[in-house]
Amino acid sequence: MKTPFKKQCVIGNWRVETSRRRTGISSLFIVYCLLSVIVLGSCSVSKSSFTPSKKYSPEQLNKDYAIFRGALEESHAGIYWYTPKNEMDNYFEWGKSQINDSLNEEDFRKVLSYVISKVNCGHTVTRSSKASMNYRDTNNKIFPLSLKIWPGGSDDTATVAANLIRKDTVLTRGVVVKKINHQPIATILDTLCQYISSDGYNMTHKYQTLSNRGGFGAAFTSVYGQKENYFIDYLGTDGTEKTATIHSYNPRADSANRIAIARFANTTRGERKKQITRATRSLRIDSTNKAAIMDLGSFGRNLKLKSFFRTSFKEMRRKGTKNLVVDVRGNGGGTVTNSTYLTKYIADRKFKVADSLYANTRNSRYKKYIEGYFFNRFFMLFVTAKKKDGKYHFGYFERHYFNPKKKDHFDGNVYILTGGNSFSATTLFTQTVKPQDNVFVVGEETGGGAYGNTAWLIPDLTLPETGIRFRLPLFRLVIDTNIPKDGRGVQPEVVAVPTTEAIRRGVDFKMDKVMELIKSRQ
Repeated sequence: MKTPFKKQCVIGNWRVETSRRRTGISSLFIVYCLLSVIVLGSCSVSKSSFTPSKKYSPEQLNKDYAIFRGALEESHAGIYWYTPKNEMDNYFEWGKSQINDSLNEEDFRKVLSYVISKVNCGHTVTRSSKASMNYRDTNNKIFPLSLKIWPGGSDDTATVAANLIRKDTVLTRGVVVKKINHQPIATILDTLCQYISSDGYNMTHKYQTLSNRGGFGAAFTSVYGQKENYFIDYLGTDGTEKTATIHSYNPRADSANRIAIARFANTTRGERKKQITRATRSLRIDSTNKAAIMDLGSFGRNLKLKSFFRTSFKEMRRKGTKNLVVDVRGNGGGTVTNSTYLTKYIADRKFKVADSLYANTRNSRYKKYIEGYFFNRFFMLFVTAKKKDGKYHFGYFERHYFNPKKKDHFDGNVYILTGGNSFSATTLFTQTVKPQDNVFVVGEETGGGAYGNTAWLIPDLTLPETGIRFRLPLFRLVIDTNIPKDGRGVQPEVVAVPTTEAIRRGVDFKMDKVMELIKSRQ
């Protein structure tokens, strides 16, 4: 039994989930470096005639909307999983009613995002057209504040995590934001969350999406519009509410940003790939605490994860490691092959990936708009079979049990650090090993649903008139039918939630808490 930690512990914690390494000021610009490299390679194909104000006629918008709705109703395997059909129909009709005049791409995408979020599937999201993305990457100004957002009983639910205006000495890390442009932060958050998709009724994922670097600013300007200046009401050090004005941030005018972009762009493709790989997965041994810390930012392809796992667990066996910390707070998922391979090294019994895994259809009336349609159709023809329920089941994963590794299997204590960015395949891994007596989940609720999700094959569908894209999951996966279908993520056994003080200090209390737990057992 997990008696030492049976009672939940709540501690202060905060950590930037998508930029977890403390690498100095250049880490503030890595997102812009990546975007700029992409832009350098894509400007030649962008539509120079694109402008944000370009409007589409109601006829064009209705054509796109009919494809949007039809494809979701036809192929999305979980469209009525959490929202009954009659309610979903009402949302679809509401979206159609918004097309009573010409709209530009951003306004039309807002309509689609609002409707698609009601499916309650975190994998089902909209994306701007490629032309719009290219335009924004080269012309856009940015809301300068990154905020850490979290639900709670106090008013301290939005705190400055970073400020791109580095000369600003007022709105610094740890400052509590009360209003933006005279709107209470609670009202803003309630509005923005209406446009963010999540698995089931999971609010942790929505708040974490807003907390990711640049996430709040992107959502805020999309819904409320881009401004040259923003009025911020905040709490001063004396506890009184004050107001400051902050300018929008122009990355092209920032010399430090330009230098960082140039350095990143001048590295070879191979070196960039190595940097990404090193930043995504690593292992370090804490000999004092006899603990290994595995930082795992993705289960994606092309990261050589299987060889990384083999080498890591071999090294832990050789060094007699008694405790393993698997940090998946920033792991948005990837391939089930990789997450299953890791699970084999920790699981103490045979396990299945899914109790059920099926698609609604193997064909689509909208095939010419769906990315990789013929590959996906061939795959489904090869691996699925129609059952009595009329669904196309991936029988192998519904029947097959995976056995734990014998060589270099880890039998010590395992601490899994989770948060709102822990999603998709990460949830499968966490949910599978959580029941074990030697496994302890520490942190916050996972963003991915504990009961299951709709994913596996997730092509983009591009709407022909506007070029707006949305992700279309083709399979519905139930991890374990014995888990309550309550629309929540995997719950931690040792809870670690943010505090304003933790943000201000910029320390990793989640990891500190794990080290306390390890020492207490020694």
